[in-house]
Amino acid sequence: MSAPSSTDPAERSSPPRRRAGAGALSAALVPVVTCVTALLLLTAYTSTGAAGDAPARISVSNARIFVPPNSENTAAFFDISNTGATGDVLTSVSSPRLGGVMLGRRVTKDGAGHMEPLDSLPIPARGRVQMTPYGVDVMVEDPPELKAGDKVRFDLRFRDSGQVTVEAVTVPVRS
Repeated sequence: MSAPSSTDPAERSSPPRRRAGAGALSAALVPVVTCVTALLLLTAYTSTGAAGDAPARISVSNARIFVPPNSENTAAFFDISNTGATGDVLTSVSSPRLGGVMLGRRVTKDGAGHMEPLDSLPIPARGRVQMTPYGVDVMVEDPPELKAGDKVRFDLRFRDSGQVTVEAVTVPVRS
């Protein structure tokens, strides 16, 4: 036996339309929610400042430290390159072997030169900073006995790039 069929066309087609309408709404909702979520995430990403220029890319080379001419102090020097599109800042330098280490720069006033401590050193985007005895360097107070060819570890900390560890080679002071 078969079920009696309805002769009213509206009655026969109502249930399938409701199901089709609900399915279409559900199918359209998935991409809309996905797009809104992606838009919110992109807005959050750009508002943090992370989007835009590429970050700094720091590398350190030519790391050297003078064999101390006396037992009071010496200096270390580094060439710091930034190939990124954003500048960075060297905020501190340390050495587990040397103890008292700080950024400094040579200042000449009234014909006399002396070293002054620096809080930080800017490293420009797509730039290079070369430390020298006549400009910026790393001052080392009360160094241990060092011989030419010794290797000394230094940890350079950058504001955005984090820590870069290098080994400096001790070299004799040239006159």
